[in-house]
Amino acid sequence: MEELKNYGHQHPLLMLNEEQLLGNGNGVVDCSRCGEKVSAPCFSCVECCGFYLHRICAEAPLELNHPFHRHHPLLLLQNPPYTSDTRCVCDFCNEACEKFIYHCSCGLDFHIKCALFTFNIAERNLKELEHVALEDPSFSSKNDGGNLGKCFACWEPLAIDTYFSLDCGFNLHKKCAELPPKMGHVCHRKHPLLLQFNSERLSCKICQVTQQRGFLYGCSTCNLAIHIDCLSPLPVIEDKSHQHPFTLIWRQIPFICDACGTEGHHVAYECCTCSIMVHKKCISLPRILQHSFHVHRVFHTYFIHKEYFESLNCIMCHEVVDTEHGSYFCADCNVIFHVDCALKEKEMYCIVSQENEDDKSLDIPVNSITKVLETNDAGEATLIEHCKHKHYLMLSDKISEHGDKCYDGCLLLISAKFYHCSRCDFFLHKSCAELPKMDLTWSHCCDEKPFSGPKPCILTSDCMFQCGLCRYLSNGFSYKCNECGIHTCLRCFAICLQNAVKIPGHKHPLLLYYDYKEQCSGCGGDILGANRCKDCNFNLCHLCVIRPTRVRHKCDKHILALTYDKVNDYAKYHYCDICEKERDPKYWFYHCETCDTPVHVNCVLGEYSFIKLGSTYNEGNHEHPLAFVKKIHYYPKCVKCDKPCEDLSLECAEPGCNYVAHWKCRY
Repeated sequence: MEELKNYGHQHPLLMLNEEQLLGNGNGVVDCSRCGEKVSAPCFSCVECCGFYLHRICAEAPLELNHPFHRHHPLLLLQNPPYTSDTRCVCDFCNEACEKFIYHCSCGLDFHIKCALFTFNIAERNLKELEHVALEDPSFSSKNDGGNLGKCFACWEPLAIDTYFSLDCGFNLHKKCAELPPKMGHVCHRKHPLLLQFNSERLSCKICQVTQQRGFLYGCSTCNLAIHIDCLSPLPVIEDKSHQHPFTLIWRQIPFICDACGTEGHHVAYECCTCSIMVHKKCISLPRILQHSFHVHRVFHTYFIHKEYFESLNCIMCHEVVDTEHGSYFCADCNVIFHVDCALKEKEMYCIVSQENEDDKSLDIPVNSITKVLETNDAGEATLIEHCKHKHYLMLSDKISEHGDKCYDGCLLLISAKFYHCSRCDFFLHKSCAELPKMDLTWSHCCDEKPFSGPKPCILTSDCMFQCGLCRYLSNGFSYKCNECGIHTCLRCFAICLQNAVKIPGHKHPLLLYYDYKEQCSGCGGDILGANRCKDCNFNLCHLCVIRPTRVRHKCDKHILALTYDKVNDYAKYHYCDICEKERDPKYWFYHCETCDTPVHVNCVLGEYSFIKLGSTYNEGNHEHPLAFVKKIHYYPKCVKCDKPCEDLSLECAEPGCNYVAHWKCRY
């Protein structure tokens, strides 16, 4: 045994050969720097404190000038130079780095073994791979997916003729281990391309995708990066979605892809028969999609005659679509998507097979919520039969007679033309009466599963429910999903059917931007997915869009109106008359103009604003039917908790029965 220097350890280290390592009797031990199983030759602590080092780890230089990262040296650090909350990940193998890492000031981090392994590849020292079996990974019983199925150089799937080893932790294509460090290429004639790490996180100039790890070819002078596989595309590609083959063309100037309408660089594929030029990835675009933003299927097309359009705006991003290039289009509704918008989120669409192209069974919602019995001269239905009420309903505009009552469907106060049953005091909003009996809606994904097509939702009115969108409890009408049973209230459902929402508090229509992050202009809350005005810096969350414009509350004898602007500028008035706490004058509130009563929105609405008082509750265990009540002056004690019933309660209307219980205490 030869005693050597300690390599930063507090005790001297001895070099061990394989026989001496086995003779130590410690079994399998790990290297204290790289964490991998130790193999001879290695170093061991003379004090037997359990400190072992691979020879290559012990002799690793403190500063490594790596050929794949020429701008800065890699420095060997004992611990990652980050806070405890920041996880350090190796930029080669994508595994966590806990100690002894090579670090660069530009943010690159490598395990010792990864830095030295790639250094040997860069220096063409392929002896490092001599111990690695050259095998087909598809036959390896140890290959269980994950990173084991991809090459650590190009991050493409492994194939036959592959360097593959679980013991050393690296998987490489043989061709990637033998890549030339420098090459000239037709796509960039100005300078040679150098094999390197993607230290600047550049997107590939050809495919536009950013590869975070592995190798690529780049030109630092031109700030250019190109993936390994993108330098050797197939000369001819045939795909069943197009009737002709596509032929490779190298281009020095950018082009506009005829399939998706975005810019392409260097590599184009052309169909000479159809005179179209596309990205490689766009050759295999899905022909038909069922998208969660539209109830009908949408078809990919290379161009559309503009005269067929009422609007050229994409339904997702609301920006203009150039119809001279590819898009996804519904001819029945004149709805259009940018290709990149339609395919942006995999959870929001499903691909329809061409075998089912002529099947339109999912395209047509079943309507006829009402049967029209009489109409006026303007063609407006004045007498109808509704599927959820046993008597005929008559059209009325006598708000003065019924203005203190609410609609039975959406539970809003009566404020416009409505249908009324004089026999049982049933009221239905005119717009609610015109909703479909069944609809194919995209308002939710069942059990958070990927989108698999529109879900049949049936109008129902026979239960208490919590809306899956606004989360309010209600006993009005709802649409219930046949698959998962989630309910959507009529207020939310009506918003989902509109491409643009018009609210009294803003002069322009609001468009849904599903991934837009901003603060709500109505309540000040953080939102993801805003109803946004394109012309103003005005954004609303879903709850503010469906706010009732008129409500009643026991704090005032008059109807309170939703107010969008501060009523006065005196700071002393910026308080809520219900909770008596300060309110922010920038945000919406409810106000009685007669009594000058300002109140917070949430103080007025509370938890139970969309439950019709006086309606019957039949789902409890009480022997008699119960009715919803809110006591204003007299607060009887709850039979369950013995506390005053100041909130929503259930009361028995049976003479002589004094049962009354909080809604929350009903069981």
